[in-house]
Amino acid sequence: MAADKRGGNKTVRDLILSMLVLGVAVYLIYLFIPHDSKATPVKTESVGYTVELQQARRDAPYPVAGPTGLGSKWSATSVTYSGSDRKNVTWHIGFVDPDQQYVALEQTNGDAAEFITQVTINGHRDAGRTLPVDGVAWQYYTGGRYDALVHEEGGVTTVVLGTAPDAQLQRFAATLTS
Repeated sequence: MAADKRGGNKTVRDLILSMLVLGVAVYLIYLFIPHDSKATPVKTESVGYTVELQQARRDAPYPVAGPTGLGSKWSATSVTYSGSDRKNVTWHIGFVDPDQQYVALEQTNGDAAEFITQVTINGHRDAGRTLPVDGVAWQYYTGGRYDALVHEEGGVTTVVLGTAPDAQLQRFAATLTS
């Protein structure tokens, strides 16, 4: 078998050319695909959530909260339920409110501190600040992407968060029933 004298050089040259082509492709993808991680996740597509809420209420080991009486100007944009780990069942419904602000309900029976950090995107508790919701004091969190109201009871953590003003978060939390 005869070896090509230029085999080694050709391989290095081909590797460099391939990397240049890939670099250009990655740059073009980066340039044309939205990638703002600080953008508000407001979607315009509405989704139904009543079936998922009923299913979550049947399956979860805790009373799953859901909003009632929001009105037609509220639009559900996302809903997820994860019950595979019975010690860390999570429930989420995201909405766009009448002012086009994001408001979400997050709930779990898992580790409260870890869950709050995750859903508020590294928010921290505003020490001493609480906001009343139907006579119950909810802890106030800020500093992450969202402001949040947090209520812990009976091993269940309920978080209402979003880009909406505090008063709107309170109004939303007041609509929650189990």
